Amino acid sequence: MLQCFAHFRRKNDSSFTLEAFAAPIQTGVCVPGTVFAYEGYIYSREQRATRDLLRRRFMLVRQAVQLMLAIQSSFSRSTGKQLSTNALRRIAPNELEALFPDVSTRYGVLLQYRLWLTLQEQISSLEQWVRKDLARPGDLMRLRSVPGIGPILCMTIALETGPIERFASVGEYASYCRMVESVHLSNGKKKGRGNRKSGNRYLCWAYIEAANYATRFNPQIRSWYDRKKATKHRVVAIKAVAHKLARACYHLLRDGTEFDPKRAFG
Repeated sequence: MLQCFAHFRRKNDSSFTLEAFAAPIQTGVCVPGTVFAYEGYIYSREQRATRDLLRRRFMLVRQAVQLMLAIQSSFSRSTGKQLSTNALRRIAPNELEALFPDVSTRYGVLLQYRLWLTLQEQISSLEQWVRKDLARPGDLMRLRSVPGIGPILCMTIALETGPIERFASVGEYASYCRMVESVHLSNGKKKGRGNRKSGNRYLCWAYIEAANYATRFNPQIRSWYDRKKATKHRVVAIKAVAHKLARACYHLLRDGTEFDPKRAFG
């Protein structure tokens, strides 16, 4: 459509009108050599703010991780020891204060620690708000039946996917989740690749995270992953698991069923 608009501007600048531009679009006939762009999906206004709010959680989590790493780094430089994440979550402020003899270092660490606690509280509050504001809570229960998908991942998948009816096939959904390689082939030979950034990066992240958890805690998925890894690189094997989970979630959301590991990894 943009190319058609540019053609009219180049060829007929003096007499260009909106009616002249709209006529070939309405009739489906355009100047030879021009291409119409696909119409993008407009997310529903009712759930758009909730989806964007969950995306803000990623920013808060990154900030919290940065503060946690800064505290652990200060502890390592001061004591020569390591402070694990679980130990940091259990430690009290007075116990943390006693670990740093230097006054300036102690002040900086306590400041970062208080900010870290505040971020943890706000993240928990945000998650509760999003869970309460979901339009279709039944989708969460179906997604939770998939190995590797927990509370955060199921909310991410549900909100980023939106109405599953907007995807005509499971292949379109897998492509939207960045689970399908974009390669141009000619006579079996690779001639280039498409836009690797096309699709939803949040869904890609969610299914990759789910695949990593599923291969650790589900024996059947772990066995399928090991067979795949024996012939492929580990990253390719994890992406293959994520691809299968994405296809399974499409059918769960479309048909209203629960996850069947035999159909997906049998």
